[in-house]
Order: sequence, then structure tokens, then C-alpha cells
Amino acid sequence: MVRALLNVPKRARVGEIIEIRLLISHPMESGQRRGPNGQPYPRDIIHSLRAEFDGELVVELDLYPAIAANPFFAFTMQAEHSGTLSLTWIDDHDTVQTEHAQIEVA
Repeated sequence: MVRALLNVPKRARVGEIIEIRLLISHPMESGQRRGPNGQPYPRDIIHSLRAEFDGELVVELDLYPAIAANPFFAFTMQAEHSGTLSLTWIDDHDTVQTEHAQIEVA
């Protein structure tokens, strides 16, 4: 399990555009580099990221080896009602990780 920092406003006004920021601590090894013994490091990247707000898709990304280690993602969404934001990502080892954040809209 990798470490993630999720930055979401706790409160928003109805209709406000809010920014969601996510930093994932992950090596994002492309499989192209070679180690001291000449063997390539095995590929290990996050290949998909999905954000949902109360079950409704907000953003979905397919990622490729060119993404840097410890990737940072930022996107905006419009706050219409209070609910739970869920961000889920899957890496090459089929490790699935999800982070949740509550957003209160008033």
C-alpha cells in the first residue's frame, strides 16, 4: 500500500468549482531502466485512476510509463450537494487503493 495525500475542501457553496489535489507516493518504474546487474527493473506503474462523487464518475484516467514517480493529480469539479469523494487507483501488481473525503455543501 502506498501513501497518498488528498487535499479536498471540507466545505463548499452550492455550484462552487472546487479543486481536488492528490499526491501518490509511488515509484512509477517504467521497466526501461536497468539495474547494476544489467537486468531491467520490473515495470510498476499506476495504470488507472478513477474519481467518483457519491457513485457518479467525475474523472477517469489511463496512465502510461512516462508519468514521473510520485505522481501529482489536480482536477476541478462543481459542488452541487454534500457527499463522499472516492479516488481509486490500480497499479501493475493489481493493487487497488482507495481514498475517501467528505465534502459538505451549504
